[in-house]
Amino acid sequence: MRAGVLCMFALVALSHPVRAQDNYEIQVYGADLVPRGATMVELHSNYTFRAGGDTTFGVRSALHAVHETLELTHGFSEWLEVGFYVFTSADPRDGWQWVGDHVRPRLSVPERWHWPVGVSLSQEIGYQRRAYSADTWTWEIRPIVDRRFGPAYVSLNPVLDRSLKGPGAGAGFGFSPNALVSLDVSRRVTLALEYYGAFGPISAPAPINETEQQLFPAVDIDFGPDWEFNAGIGVGLTPATDRLLAKMILGRRFGGHRS
Repeated sequence: MRAGVLCMFALVALSHPVRAQDNYEIQVYGADLVPRGATMVELHSNYTFRAGGDTTFGVRSALHAVHETLELTHGFSEWLEVGFYVFTSADPRDGWQWVGDHVRPRLSVPERWHWPVGVSLSQEIGYQRRAYSADTWTWEIRPIVDRRFGPAYVSLNPVLDRSLKGPGAGAGFGFSPNALVSLDVSRRVTLALEYYGAFGPISAPAPINETEQQLFPAVDIDFGPDWEFNAGIGVGLTPATDRLLAKMILGRRFGGHRS
């Protein structure tokens, strides 16, 4: 009986941090929103070269899988945008599969308030198939604080997330902080270092070697005010983290006011 309880606790602890990014949408958010009346279409492409940690029983591994996520975000006002995600996965074992969908409303402090830092609050809720996530319904609360210092930029995302349905549902909120530091090296090229972590339930944080800790050296290229391009290589720093993966984000904005 005791062994069964310990195994269940381990399953919860291991499955909960995985929700930090899930290798579908790997991004540190800035506080600014999509402009009112505009729609941003983004394609997030990720590939895992070397996985880490133990695979949860019955959940398909991300190893050598191409994860493609379509994100549609519309700006409704200077303080509200709503995003919608479609997650997919493709690999030689299972072919191309639909994984799930999330919706993400986000509120922001308008720029005209002239706060010394950018501030916004994102909430993301949605479903992922049991074959791809032990926790099928999840909820994420993402405060976002950012600031520019000349050519340098910093963004902090102290994320709180929890399972609504699945083995992690009783664990409460987990802490999965993200952060980014970048530097404009030319008019069009920005170099960045992105951090993604997952420490497990706030009430019972996991030992450090069971947490997820990942760094992404990345580059942003400015192709114009309506375009977004980001690419990076992720390196896992703990045994529980995927050890090596690549990501790319390509986005295009349609409509709305042009600055």
